Amino acid sequence: MPNSESEFKQLATIAVPVVIVQVGLMFMGVVDTLMVGHLSAGALAAVALGNLYVFNVVVVAMGTLMALDPIVAQAVGARDGTGVTRAIQRGVVLAVALTVPTMLALLPAGALLTLFRQPPLVIPDAAAFTRISAWGMLPFLLFVVMRQSLQAIGRLAPIVWTILAANLLNVALNWVLIYGHLGMPPLGVRGSAIATVVSRWAMAIALVALSWRALRPHLIHIDRASLEIAPLWRMSAIGLPIGLQQFLEVSAFNAVGLLMGTFGTEQVASHQIALNMAALTFMVPLGVSAAAAVRVGHAIGAGDEARARTAARLSYVLGVGFMCTTAVLFLTLPDELARLYTPDRRIIAISALLIPVAGVFQVFDGLQAVGAGVLRGLGDTRVPLLAMLAGYWLIGLPVSVLLGFYTSLGPVGLWWGFVAGLASVALFLLVRVRLLFRRGVTRIRIESTEDRRPQTADHRPQ
Repeated sequence: MPNSESEFKQLATIAVPVVIVQVGLMFMGVVDTLMVGHLSAGALAAVALGNLYVFNVVVVAMGTLMALDPIVAQAVGARDGTGVTRAIQRGVVLAVALTVPTMLALLPAGALLTLFRQPPLVIPDAAAFTRISAWGMLPFLLFVVMRQSLQAIGRLAPIVWTILAANLLNVALNWVLIYGHLGMPPLGVRGSAIATVVSRWAMAIALVALSWRALRPHLIHIDRASLEIAPLWRMSAIGLPIGLQQFLEVSAFNAVGLLMGTFGTEQVASHQIALNMAALTFMVPLGVSAAAAVRVGHAIGAGDEARARTAARLSYVLGVGFMCTTAVLFLTLPDELARLYTPDRRIIAISALLIPVAGVFQVFDGLQAVGAGVLRGLGDTRVPLLAMLAGYWLIGLPVSVLLGFYTSLGPVGLWWGFVAGLASVALFLLVRVRLLFRRGVTRIRIESTEDRRPQTADHRPQ
């Protein structure tokens, strides 16, 4: 029987650093917004809008590269060193290939923001921010490749130190470039974008340097099989549904945000407060999701289905248990939590109506995040894509519109649509996990038949 206590410790050992990394990545955008906010409201809006646009574009490429989670983790579990090497090298190839369409998608920001009727005075700076940010896409996607690979290998410390250093560098460069210190001209919004680009290049270089001992065996010699089209295509077929899953989720949330704007400024502010709180707590199940993908992948690669089941079950306990705890705070202290963000009584009153719904919402959010991670570890990515399409866009968004505009619930009704969408996705993924384990699961294969011989690896998951 698998040792549950040992497996729980392994999950936590991976999840905690991943949470730190996720918060660090999010914090870079927060710092950009806060520091330009001292220039003007327009500059703050431009950077916030620019960051939102960039994230919506890059999320598909990021998700596609998360194909490395099951491929590398299962290769590590199987002690297949050649499989690990080829997966990492293919990840690099995909990152380079994905950079081109990602950069091109950032260029028409001005026209698209105009189409979506964003404030005309903000659009030029927001468009400039996205155009400059395009030059940071290659290092950012390479960073994602190394991060996902190192997580699967079990080398997490270099990622944490890299993120901490990158945040410090980003703050320093923002101070110099936005305001014009140390003899530099004040560049405002453009300075913030340049700081982000430089920080992303530094982040990619630093991560490779700090983790070179672990990465060197997989990068120093190019395996010709890593460049073959068929395995690259199969890897993309695993990753692209993950990227589309994340895009569907993010775009659904953005759509509800746009709908909230029809109620007024105070409702939008209250929506942002509740969403920000939910986003912060979501970092924990997101970390558990990554840990679940790794631990389940290790077990499947080793042919140990019992350990995979244990890892999946404990991932649900850890991720959903945390969200249930914070849900209690959201349900019992909504006024107090809202006052942490604003002294405005009207916004506090509206926020206090949304925050308890966020408490219910985040339990299902944790449930779906962990489920997606477990399925990623199993290599199952296409069916979850269909679940998220149906849950977010065919159930959640229509329920939001129905309750928000055709009942007296108003803004609260929009948030109950969140709950409906997430609940349907979460429950479907849970059923999918149970069904796959009942059928029996095996390691995913992307190599040609003659390359499927087990290889000895140095990586030995516990």
